[in-house]
Amino acid sequence: MKLVSVAIPAPLRRRFDYAAGDIDPALLLPGVLVRVPFGRREQIGVVLEAPREVAAPEFECRPVTAVLDPAPLLDAELLALCQWAADYYHYPLGEVLAAALPGPLRHGKPAPSTAAPTLLSLTAAGSEALAALPARSAALKALLEKLGEGALSRATLLEAQPKAAPALRRALAQNWVEHVAAAGGGAVRMLETPPPLTTEQSAALASLRAAPPGYAATLLEGVTGSGKTEIYLQLTADALERGQQVLVLAPEIGLTPQLAERFERRFGARVASYHSGLSDNERARSWMRARRGEVDVIVGTRSAVFVPLARPGLILIDEEHDVSYKQQEGLRYSARDLALIRARRLRIPAVLGSATPALESRHNAAAGRYRHLRLQQRVFSAAGPRIGVVDMRAQPLKHGLSVPLLDGVERHLAAGGQALLFLNRRGYAPALLCHDCGWVAPCPNCDARMTLHRARKRLICHHCGHAVSMPLACPDCGGTTLVPVGQGTERVEDTLRLRFPERRIERFDSDRLGRAGELERLLADVRSGAIDILVGTQVLAKGHDFAGLSFAGVLDVDQALYGSDFRALERMGQLVTQVAGRVGRTGQPGEVLLQTHQPEHPLLRVLIDQGYPAFCEALLKERRDFGLPPFAHLALLRAEAREEGEALAFLKQARDRMPQGSGIEALGPAPAGMARRAGYHRAQLLLRGTSRTALHQLLEQWITDIETLPAGRRLRWSVDVDPADLF
Repeated sequence: MKLVSVAIPAPLRRRFDYAAGDIDPALLLPGVLVRVPFGRREQIGVVLEAPREVAAPEFECRPVTAVLDPAPLLDAELLALCQWAADYYHYPLGEVLAAALPGPLRHGKPAPSTAAPTLLSLTAAGSEALAALPARSAALKALLEKLGEGALSRATLLEAQPKAAPALRRALAQNWVEHVAAAGGGAVRMLETPPPLTTEQSAALASLRAAPPGYAATLLEGVTGSGKTEIYLQLTADALERGQQVLVLAPEIGLTPQLAERFERRFGARVASYHSGLSDNERARSWMRARRGEVDVIVGTRSAVFVPLARPGLILIDEEHDVSYKQQEGLRYSARDLALIRARRLRIPAVLGSATPALESRHNAAAGRYRHLRLQQRVFSAAGPRIGVVDMRAQPLKHGLSVPLLDGVERHLAAGGQALLFLNRRGYAPALLCHDCGWVAPCPNCDARMTLHRARKRLICHHCGHAVSMPLACPDCGGTTLVPVGQGTERVEDTLRLRFPERRIERFDSDRLGRAGELERLLADVRSGAIDILVGTQVLAKGHDFAGLSFAGVLDVDQALYGSDFRALERMGQLVTQVAGRVGRTGQPGEVLLQTHQPEHPLLRVLIDQGYPAFCEALLKERRDFGLPPFAHLALLRAEAREEGEALAFLKQARDRMPQGSGIEALGPAPAGMARRAGYHRAQLLLRGTSRTALHQLLEQWITDIETLPAGRRLRWSVDVDPADLF
């Protein structure tokens, strides 16, 4: 009998054997998707090995129901990458393989057809029509203006302007827009002329080009506005000239349209996007086009690290420090780390770019594991903005805004600039307080307060999403004096409207940007100068180029100075540096003000006075002294249960079964930073060791033992290797 080993998307760390049955064994190749019986239903699995002959199996094996692909969808390289991820993150291989596949393929649907790409181009008639369009044709005008900047594919155009489909149909019917063939195969055809490089850019590019073929990881550390993206584009052109594909990773969906647009304007329609903002069919189409070699550049978020490459040549990881590269549920993988593993296995170069590299990346560069190239000057200005501190202890505040900060906004607006005020807290106020009895609106499901969203007249928990109408009276004492406490982006926006009534002020947060295309529309207004003051969360802190922005204020640095997570200070330094990087990018004098009650905090002073590199060195010294990453390796065992105490009891049982003598230290168990969230009581057990190998050997043995605990079947538990936070 011929048996075939299949991985099933189930929470079981094992493979399953099936009989080939009536199916030709030659079709059961590794990487082929098959339909197999599993319990009382059927599942879509992935063949892991070629069929093997077994004289007498130990137990009766059910036969494979059907082979879904004439050839393997997952090649040997991608299978090996998924196996590595399953081993490293101690996660079932079947579920890793399912995560690597787009939804339709994962569920057994046929692979979508892929058409030859074309570009949409503005015609001469379209240029004439654009000049005569009335103001009421805003969508059509925006579409024609976008294509006036250069030809784009339909996918990229509609990703940038999701509601432009009716306008596009009209433009095509009027012959204002036409389809033009995209370059494909052969020599690379540049659709735009690359700008001249600075001396630093030329030196960095020459160093990258001089590297011998094969794997090399390079940390490209460049201050904001130093032209890292242009280096990405020129390295991509080199790879395309060699007939290779390039994978470009971005940390968030909001950054992928503009990045894809930059590549498409340079190289044409053989650029595909891959992220969760696309439909399942669009993702599957991009996945298949990359696998078939029909696209040259794939731009996507963390899940794009699993996109198959027919002709791999280069991997680019933009904003490599960003925590969004770490998946926080299910398969808790780091796309940045997995991309480096993939590049090494493919023997191709990888470039990690950031103005604020992660401490781990700087440490790897210092240890010689990465090459380290620096761009220390902006393309359009020699110096970055001046950074100052506002001591809030001595300042009267207007809803969290100090007089020096408001004066700074007014000064720069009067000079013709734009201002950005950053607060990483959406809503109107983080708490609603009863003035009479002190009651504070709590979330019934979490150990957290409800945030007031006054515009929606709702109290919303930002941890579990629970929402209720804003009460008219205190539920404890019946008092009607309910006072918003603290500041959110809504409250700051309202305060600024009172101070600057003649100015256009827009808020950038997930509440304001819920409608499709809203972010892109507002960003276009910022770039045109129509918006004077931007109020927002971290959606504004990275990746955007605002030519008119000359002032930025960070309203509450103290949130990070005393955060409970050991990475809080690192993220504060990155955030302040990234916000400052939005300012003065075209040469105008820039200014940044940081509001804090701790102006003499030693690490804050290092960041302001000496810059991000010196700040990182100081943090690395602290990490070394306290035995924290990158000088130690961590794994976090988390548990969640409906009943109080059950998660802690489970973790205590798990700790009792932990293998001894491994050199791995166990800290806890203890309640999580937020002990109750979304109705679950949460606890965690932290493992720490200086040997990565010893940590993984312990986990491999220990997890198998934990799975036998009866309590583990009554609650949710997970293992997080290299956790991004300890919350």
